[in-house]
Amino acid sequence: MTTATRRAGWAVAAAGVLWLAAWLGARALIVRAPLPQADALVVLAGADSYLERTHQAARVFRAGVVPLVLLTDDRQQAGWSEREQRNPYFVEGAVRELQRQGVPAEAIRILPDRVATTYDEAVALRRESSERRFTRLLIVTSAYHSRRALLIFRRVLSPIRVEVGVDPAEPGQQTPRPGVWMFTPRGWRDVAEEYLKLVFYAVRYR
Repeated sequence: MTTATRRAGWAVAAAGVLWLAAWLGARALIVRAPLPQADALVVLAGADSYLERTHQAARVFRAGVVPLVLLTDDRQQAGWSEREQRNPYFVEGAVRELQRQGVPAEAIRILPDRVATTYDEAVALRRESSERRFTRLLIVTSAYHSRRALLIFRRVLSPIRVEVGVDPAEPGQQTPRPGVWMFTPRGWRDVAEEYLKLVFYAVRYR
């Protein structure tokens, strides 16, 4: 075996180890804690992920797990709509997509609070839960956001005795899959940056 061949072999082995570590790192961010029944399902805001989140929420709703779908609103606007002659809000698109997927309008509610962070969303849900006396909530978000979302929602809602579960959207529609995230700019934001956010939230909101 020549030196060049050995080096090529080591390079291939190193690339394989790095790929495996990246795949495991992505998978570690994904958690599922489904509930058999819940008072409401909460679709977390996300301008570039609202399609996969609303599709997952509609699947859960159609399965009869929840009677109500709540949407948090970050007030982010989409591009110009010729039909509407304005820049519609992404939350409006989420409502339309839920209805297109079979969720009736009367089962959809947009929370009034403007949110900017996952913590804001949890606080908004704590207020809503107190007013409506919810005892079980199911969170729907993107896959790599699920661990952090479950962490912060449980911390914020446990004092008022609300049980929280999470049923994230499968990666692959808008979010890159665990095996290929490292090859896309969005993957580095969704996975690599998520670890930084997870550490920050774990320290900031412990």
